[in-house]
Amino acid sequence: MIEIGKVINSTPGTIQVLLNSIEVFDQNKTKIKVSKYLSIEDGNDLYILASIQNVCAVQSKEANTINYTVSCTPIGCYSETDDGISFRQGGVNLPSPTEPVYLPDDDVINAIFSSNDNFSFQIGSLSNNNAVNYFVDGNKFFGKHIAVVGSTGSGKSCAVARLLQNIMKINDGHNENADSLKNSHVIIFDIHSEYQSAFKLATEENFSVNCLDVEKLCLPYWLMNSQELEALFIESNEMNSHNQISQFKKAVILSKEKHNPTMEHINYDTPVYFDISEVYRYIKNKNGEVINKNETLPHLPKRSDGTIINDADNVYLNDDVTFAATSTAKESKASNGPYNGEFERFVTRLETKLSDKRLKFITAPKKESGEEFKTEDFDVILQQFLGYIDKSNVTIIDLSAIPFEVLSIVISLLSRVIFDFAFHYSKLRHTSGLVNDIPFMLVCEEAHNYIPKNGGAEYNASRHSIERIAKEGRKYGLNLMVVSQRPSEVSETIFSQCNNFIVLKLTNVNDQNCIKNLLPDNNSSLVDTLPTLAAGECLVVGDAVPLPAVVKMSMPNPAPSSSNVNVYDEWNKDWINIAFEEVIKRWRKE
Repeated sequence: MIEIGKVINSTPGTIQVLLNSIEVFDQNKTKIKVSKYLSIEDGNDLYILASIQNVCAVQSKEANTINYTVSCTPIGCYSETDDGISFRQGGVNLPSPTEPVYLPDDDVINAIFSSNDNFSFQIGSLSNNNAVNYFVDGNKFFGKHIAVVGSTGSGKSCAVARLLQNIMKINDGHNENADSLKNSHVIIFDIHSEYQSAFKLATEENFSVNCLDVEKLCLPYWLMNSQELEALFIESNEMNSHNQISQFKKAVILSKEKHNPTMEHINYDTPVYFDISEVYRYIKNKNGEVINKNETLPHLPKRSDGTIINDADNVYLNDDVTFAATSTAKESKASNGPYNGEFERFVTRLETKLSDKRLKFITAPKKESGEEFKTEDFDVILQQFLGYIDKSNVTIIDLSAIPFEVLSIVISLLSRVIFDFAFHYSKLRHTSGLVNDIPFMLVCEEAHNYIPKNGGAEYNASRHSIERIAKEGRKYGLNLMVVSQRPSEVSETIFSQCNNFIVLKLTNVNDQNCIKNLLPDNNSSLVDTLPTLAAGECLVVGDAVPLPAVVKMSMPNPAPSSSNVNVYDEWNKDWINIAFEEVIKRWRKE
C-alpha cells in the first residue's frame, strides 16, 4: 500500500488527513476523490477503511505552499490474515493523530466487495471502479423491506426492473432458468403500465408473466372488509354517516348469512359472498319505511295494501316494498320509520356506484361462464393475484386505468388479501414446525400516490393495509419494495421499517433530508453526493451490504416502458394525423 499522509484530527464522524506533499496528490489524483477509499492504521494490527467525503487545498503560511487535506468517514475495519482479507462493517476504533494513511490496494477492495457465501447477489459495479462488482446478501436484502427512491428521470423503473430480472436470472432477453420453474414470487403494483415490457420474453424462453389490468382483474366487492366497503359506498363527512354505517353493516351481515347458511360466526369482515343489490334494496326500503301506529295491529312496517310486514329484515333484502302513506286517522294511522328520508343521498350514491361501468371489476366481476364469483371461488381469486393460475414468477397488476377515487381502496384490498394469505399460510406451516416456504415481495411503484405521509380519509384504507405489511409482513414471508420519486411525501411508518435503500439521483432538498434522517449516522454524509449522481447510478445502503457505496447498475433488457418522449425530435417531424375515433373508442371502453 502507498502511504499518502497522516491523521491530524479524529472525531466519531470524521477523520481528517493531511497529505504528505503536493506530489503525492498529483501522482494519485484518480484515487483521491470523493467516495473512494483510504486505509488508516489504528495501532491494533487493524486497518480502518474510510470513505472520502471532501478534498481541500489549504494555502500555507509559507509563501507559495499548498497543503492538501482529506476528510473521510470511517465505515469499517479489516485485517490481513492467512485466509485473505477479513472485513467487518462498523466497530471502528478511532485512530490517533499521526497514524499513517494509505491508498488501499485493489486486491483489498476486491476482497471486500467480491462474491462469497453471504454476499452472492450482484447489484452492479462500483461507480468509481467498474472492474469491481458489488454484491449484497440476498437473504438480508430481499428478506427485509427495500426502498428505491430517486427523482423523475433518474432511472427508478430501470433499477427496479434490473433487480427483479437479476432475481429471475433474465439477461439480455434470455431466461437462464428456462429448464426449471423457480419459486420466486413478485407482485408489482404498476401505476403507469411500465413493467409488462420488461418481462415479456420470447415463447421459447419459457417465462410466464401474469398481467392483470382492469379488464382481467377480478376483485369482488365481497372480499372487502368494513373499512374498504365504507370507503367505497359511504361519505364519512355526512351528518348521518353513523346511521348509514349501522344499517349498511346490518344489511351486509344479513346477506352474508343468507348466502352462506352452513357457515358459523359470520361477521362484517368475513370474506364470503353477499349480494350488493340486496344491500341496496335493504337501504332503499329503510329510506321509505312507514310504521303502523293503529293500536289494533302490531307497530311494524306497513305496506300500501295495509298488510303488516312481520319479518322486515328478510323482506327488505328480497322485495322492493311499496309502503303505506303516512296518516293521522285512527283507522289508518301510520308514521315514518326512523330512517325515512334520511338515506336519500346514500341510496343515490349506491345507485351511482353500482351502475358505474368503470367499477364493474369490483361491483360485478364475472367468470368466463358469465356467472358471479361466489364464496367457493375464493381460491381461484387468490390464485389470480398470486400468479398460481399460469405459474408465473411475476404478477403485474396494472392500475393505470383504475379510477383515482377507488385507487386507494383497490390497493388496500389487494395488499390486505395478500397479507392475510401470507399470515394464514405461515400459521399452517408453523403448526407443523416449519417456516413459510413461499415468500412474496410486493413492489409498490409510485408509492406517494396512495400511501402518503399526509392526506385525507381517501388514503386511510391503502395506508393502513401497507403500513401493516411494513410492520408485520416480514414475519410471514411478505416483504415490500417501496418505490417513489418523493420520499419526503411517503408515510414515515413505511420508510422507517425499510432496512435497505437504493437511492438514485435526488435533487429536492426535502427528499435528500428525508433520506439522510433514515440512514445511520455514519452514512448520512453520503447523501451529499445524491444531486450529482448520473442516470443509473445509485447509493446502496443497508443491512445487506458489505459497506455503503455508489453503484452503477446495468440497463435491464428487455427494458420497462418508462422512457421519456423525445419532444424536440418529435416536433421536428412532419405533421402526424390522429385517429381520434380509435382514441375515443378506447376512452369509452367500447
